[in-house]
Order: sequence, then C-alpha cells, then structure tokens
Amino acid sequence: MDYEAKDWELNPHLYLQDNEGNFVKNKDGTPRKKGGRPPKDAQDAARRTITRKQKNIQKLEQKLNNAKKSFKKQKTTLEKLDNTKEGVVTESDLDTLPKAVKEVLDNHHVFFHANEGPQTDFLAAGEKDVLYGGAAGGGKSYAMIVDPLRYAHRSAHRALILRRSMPELREMIDKSRELYPQAFPGAKFREVEKLWNFPSGAKVEFGFLERDADVYRYQGQAYSWIGFDEITHLPTEFSWNYLASRLRTTDPEIKTYLRCTANPGGVGSNWVKRRYIDPYDSNKSFLGTDGLTRKFIPAKLADNPYLAQDGIYEQMLNSLPPIQRRQLLEGNWDVAEGAAFPEFDRSKHVVDPYKIPSSWRKFRACDYGYGSYSAVVWLAVSPAEQLVVYRELQVSKVLAVDLADKILQLEAEDGTIQYGVLDSSLWHKRGDTGPSLAEQMIVRGCKWRPSDRSRGSRVAGKNELHRRLQVDEHTDEPRLVIFNNCTNLISQLPSLPLDKKNSEDVDTNSMDHMYDALRYGVMTRPRSSIWDYNPVNQRTGFQIADPNFGY
Repeated sequence: MDYEAKDWELNPHLYLQDNEGNFVKNKDGTPRKKGGRPPKDAQDAARRTITRKQKNIQKLEQKLNNAKKSFKKQKTTLEKLDNTKEGVVTESDLDTLPKAVKEVLDNHHVFFHANEGPQTDFLAAGEKDVLYGGAAGGGKSYAMIVDPLRYAHRSAHRALILRRSMPELREMIDKSRELYPQAFPGAKFREVEKLWNFPSGAKVEFGFLERDADVYRYQGQAYSWIGFDEITHLPTEFSWNYLASRLRTTDPEIKTYLRCTANPGGVGSNWVKRRYIDPYDSNKSFLGTDGLTRKFIPAKLADNPYLAQDGIYEQMLNSLPPIQRRQLLEGNWDVAEGAAFPEFDRSKHVVDPYKIPSSWRKFRACDYGYGSYSAVVWLAVSPAEQLVVYRELQVSKVLAVDLADKILQLEAEDGTIQYGVLDSSLWHKRGDTGPSLAEQMIVRGCKWRPSDRSRGSRVAGKNELHRRLQVDEHTDEPRLVIFNNCTNLISQLPSLPLDKKNSEDVDTNSMDHMYDALRYGVMTRPRSSIWDYNPVNQRTGFQIADPNFGY
C-alpha cells in the first residue's frame, strides 16, 4: 500500500511549532493549525471561486426567466390557435414555437399570416368601432375577411360583411373561398344566401347596400360583428347608423364589433373623416360622442410587402392624377375631388400651439348664425406677417349678445384685441326700432367693424386664402398656419367643395361657417404693426385697406 502524505508534512508552515521546531499537538495527537487569516493568495482564490459561482447562479436564473417567458408566449400562441384566447397569430408569435411545431403549423394549421404593423393592429384591436384605411394596397380587404373569424368557434357568432355593390361583393366572396375552408375544414358556403356555415354553428353573411333602403333587409336581425368594406362608397352615414343598431349577441363570451375599411375619396369621404379621423390622433383609442370606443388605423402601401417589393403597383399609383395620387398613394384624407383648397396640407398648415408674444397684433373674425352655427376665429400676425389662427369657437342657437359674452370671456387673458370683423349683414336694420345685432354686441363691449360684402368679395376672399396657404418665398413657411386645437376649422377647410355652377367660389350649401369667418379675417389686410404709417407695405407692395384699423 502506497503511503499518503499528510497535510502537515506537505504544508508545515500552516501548523504551529515550538521553539525546537516540533509540531504543537491537539488532544488527538494531530498537529494544530495556525489561527488568523489565510495567506493573501488563498483569500484571492476563495473570492474568485465565490464570484464564479455567483455568475453561474445569475446565468441559471436568466435562463429560467427566459424559459418562463418563452413558455408563456408559446402558451398564448397555442391558445390563439385553439381559439380559446382572442387575438391575432403573427409571424413573431409563430417564431416563439419550437421549430418542429412551427413546421407542422405552417403545413396544416396557419392559413393567414398577418403583416406586421397596421394589419396586425387592426385584427388585434379591442375597440368597439375601428376604421382601417388610407393608401391603396395596404392589405385591408384580406383583413376584413379574416377579422370576423375571431369567434367562428362559437355557435352564437354571426357576422355581416358589406360592400356597396354586388360585383364588389363577389370579390370579397372569392377571397373568403380561398381562406375559410383552410381555417375551418367543413365550412360550407351557401351561394343563394351568400352565407358561410361553420362547423360550430357560427355564420358569416355577405350583403350589399346600393341604396339606403337596402338596410331594411336586415331589420330584425342581430349580428355580433358587422364590417363595411370601402365604407367611403356609402354617400351618407344612414346605413352605418341603422346597422349599428343591429349589433348584439346572446353569448356573454362574445364581444360585439364594428369594423370599416376605406381609401380616402369617394362620395362618403367627408362623413367618414368626420367620424373617425378628425376627432383624435391616429392609432389612439378615443370615446366617440355616441359612447363607442373608436380608433383610426392608417394604412400605407409599404405595409403590404407582397405589393411594395417590386414597385410596379407604386408606379401605377404614381401615374394617377394629383388628387387621386395623394389619396391612394399617400393616404391623404385632406384632399378630395372638387375640393376648394387642395393645397391644404396638415403637415404644413397645422402646428402645435405656442404662446403668442404680446407684441404680435391679434384680432378676431366672426360669421354669425342663430339657426345653424356661429363661427369665430382668433388670429395673430407674426413680424414676418404670417397669420396664425390660435383659437376658434363654434356654437349653435346662441343669441348675439350671449355670443359676445362668450367671446369676451375667452379673451380675458389675451391682452389687447386690436379689432374684430363681423359679417356685415348683422348691421341690417331690424323690423322694430331697436339696435342691430352688431350694435347689441358692441354695447356689450365686443367691438366690431363690418366685413367686406361687396360684389366679388367672396371670390376675392377665396383667392386671398389660396395665397395665404402658399409658402412664402422669403420665410419658406406658409403664410397661414392653424393651431391643432382648432379642430372645426381644420376639418372644414380641406373638405369644402367648389360650387358646381361657379368654380371660382365654394359651395355655399356646404358647412362653410368657419371658412367664412376666416375669409372675413384675411380680407382685412392684417399687418404686424399699426404704427407702420407707410401707406405701402415694403415687403408685399400692397397698400393697406384701413390705415386706422379702428372700429
């Protein structure tokens, strides 16, 4: 048997010794180790060992957390696939699954891969009422076909997909024939009724609305999901309002939804824009005046990789006339066929509010109407003579004296308002001997001067506004900008149509109250200072109309 050396033999310096060099013994006869701290190198070695173990522990903890997250994602994806959890299965969801599982799903289960971005956002939206619209080619129609399948595994689910005409409806049906049997084997389409029956008992119906009266086909019906494809083809909101009342379900596990897709333009573009786009920022949920949660999700051609890659479809859109190109390629809702001010551009003419310097000239302009609307705009003139619309007021069925009080309340912190211009018709004599409406307002302390209502003034005012919307060659900025809190003016200005009988003027039957107020204001030849006595403006070359700017 080999002899095994003892530690005190190998490391005698670690053990106590007497003066004669003999080991000091323990009671059991073994040498006694020295006390105190171990040598420096031993301490360092111990520290390194502990640090290494701590790092290993951290790595293991991170692996555990990652495994938990991965498991959670995989579980969510599988629940979506099994229709036990509402949501959209995207490519990123599928990437969380093991490779072998993903291959099986690619071959047997997944029938539609939503494009990352707006298409996925639309399919996953939880708001009651959503519009998915903008540029052509963004994948809107396929999203409209797929979205009603969110509850196709429940027997009480009934969906209705609508288009304007039967030929357009046929296109949607063809897309459903491509997708639905893959999603739910056993689903049957009944051609006469234009109805899909799913194995669960759920139904998806297709219909068209050529006339407003067509909505009565659905009287007494109940739907848990209603979708309007290309809703701007509907001239009025009557159909939407009526069919929204058909939205209900007996299944408490089913949420009810309204879904719309659209491109800018079309006969119904104005009311769609007013309902979905004007009230709030895109991609943000808001509460409509009807109490429904609502959202607008803009679509772009680049969102659809299948059309955007080769550039052919984009070339086709670029060849369209300017207005159609801005609508279908850019997804711009502020331009329309026959629009009076096609040069209006939110990105240029709408700005974030800022504090108006006290040195800037401020004035107001008003178009009064009791039966319809009264519109007031407040404007400031920068040193570069840019007009800034910084406030608006739009009210209905308000007496002139009450409007004057509202105006003065809003102006309480404005400082000096240099002048106001009011529709000149308010100086007309009344049937009795009392003061005119303008005089009643002036007595209240709300001072005015009459607007220019001479022959040709409407056309002249429109032309001046065209000039103001252009970019100044000296400043590289528009000659007129609007604060983004002036929502009524921003909505009305780009939607104003031209008069069909006089293309030089706007249609007076349209919602033009804000425009009229603005027109009165720009026609006063506002300047940055009343103390410039030069009768001719040195920069513009225009002579001022009223050197006193008084009341």
